[in-house]
Amino acid sequence: MIKRPLAFIVPLLLAGCSMAPDYQRPAAPIPANYVVNTNEIAKETGWKDVFTDPALQQLIDLALKNNRDQRIAVLNVEAYRAQYQIQRAAEFPTLTADGYQSRQRIPTAYSGAAPKISSTDSATVGISAYELDLFGRVKSLKDKALETYLAQEETQRSTQLTIIANVASAYLTLLADQDLFRLAGETAKSYEQSYQLTDQRYQAGISSSLELSQSRSNLESVRANLAQYRRQVAIDRNALQLLLGTNIPSGLSTGLPDQDLMLLTPLGAGIPSTLLTRRPDILAAEHALKASNANIGAARAAFFPTLSLTASAGSMSSSLSSLFNGNSGTWAFQPNISLPIFDFGSRSAQLDAAKVAKQIEVATYEKAIQTAFKEVSDGLVAQDGYREQLQAQQALVDANKTYYQLAQSRYEKGVDSYLTLLDAQRSLFSAEQGLVSTRLALLSNRVGLFKALGGGWQSKM
Repeated sequence: MIKRPLAFIVPLLLAGCSMAPDYQRPAAPIPANYVVNTNEIAKETGWKDVFTDPALQQLIDLALKNNRDQRIAVLNVEAYRAQYQIQRAAEFPTLTADGYQSRQRIPTAYSGAAPKISSTDSATVGISAYELDLFGRVKSLKDKALETYLAQEETQRSTQLTIIANVASAYLTLLADQDLFRLAGETAKSYEQSYQLTDQRYQAGISSSLELSQSRSNLESVRANLAQYRRQVAIDRNALQLLLGTNIPSGLSTGLPDQDLMLLTPLGAGIPSTLLTRRPDILAAEHALKASNANIGAARAAFFPTLSLTASAGSMSSSLSSLFNGNSGTWAFQPNISLPIFDFGSRSAQLDAAKVAKQIEVATYEKAIQTAFKEVSDGLVAQDGYREQLQAQQALVDANKTYYQLAQSRYEKGVDSYLTLLDAQRSLFSAEQGLVSTRLALLSNRVGLFKALGGGWQSKM
């Protein structure tokens, strides 16, 4: 008759009740959809579906294996997992087994007789200071540790996403600077030929010293650009190697491909903003919010009594040989209750601090969503803008090539002055530089959009 009530009472004592507020996800403080000019819907993708260049995929794989920031992030997750396991273990009693032996010689002066040796042997099994979680304090602390661990997992995923995007950006920058270096080299050769032609015309008395000086100035200017891009390419390689955490493999491209789709697959628009909850930084912010919510439960439970239990059972004897005889059994039962009475407002202040911390996490969560919405909106808008700009920049390069060819022909025939040719050379070089920069900006925008979307549309990469 007694066992049946105990079957309900014991689980109740072990589980307790939670005093944490019911969690409700705050409403997203953003519009329901992005404002874009197309209804195309992005399909679920991972980073390999977006970064289609085999060399770039190889670089990203190397970085994910060797990048030190990635290693630190993974180890941080392991540390927080261990902290959660420690807190989770506090929900259950810790069973210990102890053995004890004592031998003591008592002299005649104290025993009143001949000296004697006193022996005590004991073996016990028991639990020590196990808190019965009647008001959910331990459970709330366990929930807080769990949410903190999950937040760290999302932070690690965010680090991984950042590394992928940074490697892609560094690779694209290297290719673009290699293009600019090659362009400067080709332009320098053209300017060298133009200078030699002008010098010949000057020696023949056809060109003036002013034209020769202008041609020399043009040549030295592009040589300075050549040295600048050579230095920048070396710096880009160093930056990429740091991200990889190992040596850069051989066989990489030497410039951006003619078709940008060979590197990155365009990401579509028309994506509902509610899917931003897949971004790891937003998920981490929500887990931090849930941890603060659980912390309120622990702060509330601190106002109520704490009941802990110490108990043991075993054997005790004056000799080891009789330690486990039938009459050597011993037990101890020591319940302890701690009732808070007056603490000068300390617990009230801790509860207030927990509530304020939750409000801060709510604001942090909402700000993360707003920031993500802006980043995705900017990326989507910029995609169309960069496509139009790239077409216009290509048309500008084509027009300047025609302008340069005509100017060169007319100068060689003596129809136009060298000033016209000089302007055509500078315009073409500037337009070609702008084309490389625009193509890099288009590809970099796609990298940024990939990151803003949380790594494509897959929740796990």
